[in-house]
Amino acid sequence: MNEKNKNNKKSNNASGLAIGMCIGVAIGTAVGAAANNMGLWMPVGLSTGMCLGLVLGHKSDDNDDDETDDQEQT
Repeated sequence: MNEKNKNNKKSNNASGLAIGMCIGVAIGTAVGAAANNMGLWMPVGLSTGMCLGLVLGHKSDDNDDDETDDQEQT
C-alpha cells in the first residue's frame, strides 16, 4: 500500500469521527432539551456519536480496500 492510500485512510477515519461527533452532539442536545437534563444527555450523545463515527469510518475503509485490490489485480 502506498503513502497516498495510508493518508486517505487516516482522513476517512477522522472525517467519520467528526461527522459522528456532530450528529451525536445534535441528538444529545435535542434529547437533553426535551428531558430538561442537558448535563447528562450531551456527553451521552457525544460518546455515542464518536462510536458510530468510528464504525462508519472503518466501514468506508473496508470498501476502499476492496476497490484498490481490484485495481491492483487487473
